[in-house]
Amino acid sequence: MKKSLLIIGFALAVISCNKETTTTTAGLKTAYVDTSKIVQDLEEFKELESQSKTKQEVMGRELETKVNQFKLDAASFQEEAKAKGMQWAQLRGQELQKRERELGIMQETMVKQLQDEFGVKNDTLIGKIKKYVKDYGKKNGYDYIYGSGDVVSIMYAKDGYDITDKITKELNDSYKGSAKKEDAPKVEPAKAEEKK
Repeated sequence: MKKSLLIIGFALAVISCNKETTTTTAGLKTAYVDTSKIVQDLEEFKELESQSKTKQEVMGRELETKVNQFKLDAASFQEEAKAKGMQWAQLRGQELQKRERELGIMQETMVKQLQDEFGVKNDTLIGKIKKYVKDYGKKNGYDYIYGSGDVVSIMYAKDGYDITDKITKELNDSYKGSAKKEDAPKVEPAKAEEKK
C-alpha cells in the first residue's frame, strides 16, 4: 500500500513538473550536446589520447625491462641459495625485497606522473569545450544547451535539438586552424629583409 502511494505521488510530481516546465519554457531556444560523442570525435582529444598512450608505452618498456631482470634474479636466487648458504640467502633476499619495493614505487610514480600531466591537459580541454559551448549558445541565441553522454543531465530531447555534430565540427576546424598556425615555419628577420 505504501509503495503504491509513493509511486502515485512520484507520478503526480513528475506530471506537475512537466506541466510547469512546458509552460515556463515555451518560446525558449534549447539544444543539447552529447559530450561523450564530442570526446570520441574531437581531433584534439584523439591527439591527447595518442600522446598519453605513446608516453605510457615508453615508460612501460623501461619498467618492464627492470621487472623482467628482477624476475630472472629472483628465479636464480633459489638455486644460488642452496649453493651459497643461509647467510648469503638472507642478504640476497633482503636485496630482492628492496628491489621489489623500488619497482612498485617506480610504477606508482609513473602512473602519478601520467595522471598529473595528462589529467591537467584533459581538464584544460574540457574547460575549453565548456567555454566554447557557452559562447556558441550566446552567439546563436540559445536559452539552454544541455549536456548528455556519460554524465547525463537530460533524460529526453528531440533529435532536432542535438547540436553535437555542429559543435564538434567547429571545434575540430578551430583546432586544425590553430595547429596550422603553430606548424607554419617562422621566417627569421634577417631572411625576411633579404627577400625585400
